[in-house]
Amino acid sequence: MIDTFAKDTLHGRLRRDREALLWKLDGLSEYDARRPLTATGTNLLGLVKHVATVEARYFGEAFGRPSPEPLSRWQDHDGSDLWAAEDETLDRITGLYRRTWEHADATIDALPLDAPGRVPWWPEPHTDTNLFAVMVHVLGETVRHTGHADILREGLDGRTGLRPEHEKPIDEEARAAYRAKIERAAGSAAPTPGSRQDTP
Repeated sequence: MIDTFAKDTLHGRLRRDREALLWKLDGLSEYDARRPLTATGTNLLGLVKHVATVEARYFGEAFGRPSPEPLSRWQDHDGSDLWAAEDETLDRITGLYRRTWEHADATIDALPLDAPGRVPWWPEPHTDTNLFAVMVHVLGETVRHTGHADILREGLDGRTGLRPEHEKPIDEEARAAYRAKIERAAGSAAPTPGSRQDTP
């Protein structure tokens, strides 16, 4: 019974966060979806492409159930899963993600939590693992990158939230006041010249 509860809980959270990640692309142009938004090139569509690749490998190759989607060998990883090439449209990558999670869901549904898997790109002695460990790992990856997407989208056009039904209209005045309050607190906490905090 606890295995069923654990599996359903992990799977439910994974499904929720997949949708949240895709929602971060809502209403964006091809340019805004893919343009680099950090000094290291992080971009919204690249996050989706990366998480799709993660699911394809972990719920496919690791359990002898290769994804029907074409993938390069993991040994040839070159970072190209973190950004969208010119011919990889928003619709193409979101479609890839949805098809990948259908394949992943089939693996999750078919196997018990203790089903053995092998992740050859993990260091020894961790290469031999099971479905439970892989579900926890992939959920962690998805949550992490959905958090990245939250911040990128807020920086792009101010939109925030986890799901469409919880999104509120942007109140620029209220946001500015809230930010100013936090800035004042940060400034008050900063050491002043000659204070004990400022002395080495």
